[in-house]
Amino acid sequence: MAVSTRPRQAFAIASVLGLALTATACGGSDSKNDKADSPECAAYKEYQGHSGKKVSIYASIRDLEADRLQNSWKEFADCTGIKINYEGSGEFEAQLQVRVDGGNAPDIAFIPQPGLLTRFAEAGKLKPVSAETKAMAEKNYSPDWLKYSTVGGQFYGAPLGSNVKSFVWYSPKTFKEKGYTVPTTWDELIALSDKIAATGQKPWCAGIESGDATGWPATDWIEDLMLRTQTPEVYDQWVTHGIPFNDPKVAEALDKAGTILKNEKYVNGGYGGVKSIATTSFQEGGLPITQGKCTLHRQASFYANQWPEGTKVAEDGDVFAFYFPGIDAAKGKPVLGGGEFTVAFADRPEVQAVQTYLASAEHANSRAKIGDWVSANKGLDLANVANPIDKLSVQILQDPKTVFRFDGSDLMPAAVGSGSFWKGMIEWINGKDTAATLTFIEGTWPK
Repeated sequence: MAVSTRPRQAFAIASVLGLALTATACGGSDSKNDKADSPECAAYKEYQGHSGKKVSIYASIRDLEADRLQNSWKEFADCTGIKINYEGSGEFEAQLQVRVDGGNAPDIAFIPQPGLLTRFAEAGKLKPVSAETKAMAEKNYSPDWLKYSTVGGQFYGAPLGSNVKSFVWYSPKTFKEKGYTVPTTWDELIALSDKIAATGQKPWCAGIESGDATGWPATDWIEDLMLRTQTPEVYDQWVTHGIPFNDPKVAEALDKAGTILKNEKYVNGGYGGVKSIATTSFQEGGLPITQGKCTLHRQASFYANQWPEGTKVAEDGDVFAFYFPGIDAAKGKPVLGGGEFTVAFADRPEVQAVQTYLASAEHANSRAKIGDWVSANKGLDLANVANPIDKLSVQILQDPKTVFRFDGSDLMPAAVGSGSFWKGMIEWINGKDTAATLTFIEGTWPK
């Protein structure tokens, strides 16, 4: 607890002033109406009329990110008089189900797994959005994104934050010193890997250890390669079990990933051989790049937060990332990513107002100005995105050539997506062959 060093008299005066201010603020709607009519509140006119109402939001976003999120809607709350009560939890997924089952659901939840969203929607727990929210979402997001929160023809909520997973991290300094060029095709990526391996250094480093979630980083590799070896439509069939998990098309993607991840000449720079990938933590997987022991590390945009303090993340910095190249230019520019969706368990007017605002370009820009934020919102101004890797991510998401697909394991039933798929990838890294791995996962798909 902080101890005040302010003189007692000053504290007393401040207390009196504080009481006076509180009394004025509690004078009811007059002060709130004064605020609502101020120039800075002009942008929130359409959301007004709910002064004094409360809306609860529950999500997995915590700590500094939670503080930033609450700051992003502060002006909206001040101008509308809606009090937003936010709660973030590390046990979000499990506790959300408990709260819903117990009749204590939040008004709004930010759900990062479309599979979980679908489960609540099919159980009749979610409320379809208002016409205003739907129009706002369709204005600011592509159909690729909106389909993940559409169940049975009903739309349940716009995306919020996003991340791009189709990145390869590298050291611009090392590339300049060695004369390496950023590859733009799969063949160029493999040629670069061979060139580095010929120097005696293992070009790639990776880590898939993540506590109870060990294995998930390897699933991202397979998902990215499914998008690069197959069409987006085949990817969609795979995540919905339209084709079996051990289909030859899936085997092709896994084997393609294996040309890097199971290649002893390529991995695991700074840590050891192929099997060391399973015991190297996700957080530490790419760090050998900063130590000159590795050159390439495939990981999402959010890995920017894992580099040692003081590391400059920029195109001319200590580390940066390039787009994980496609294999066939005819398949467009496939991008794997994730994000959260703002769904509601209540449909009171003030809840709908908050849901609509969160789908707006105004909110996306408000949050971006605070820092460290990526969104697929088409109204997000790049000038408001300061972090270089975030800016690159937004550019990719806003590129009309981008073919976006959501993280496959988040779309699959939990028994597979966060169960056998993770486990299968660990066993595969440790030596299990492709056919046996995929047959094992296929056998766990809910009947």
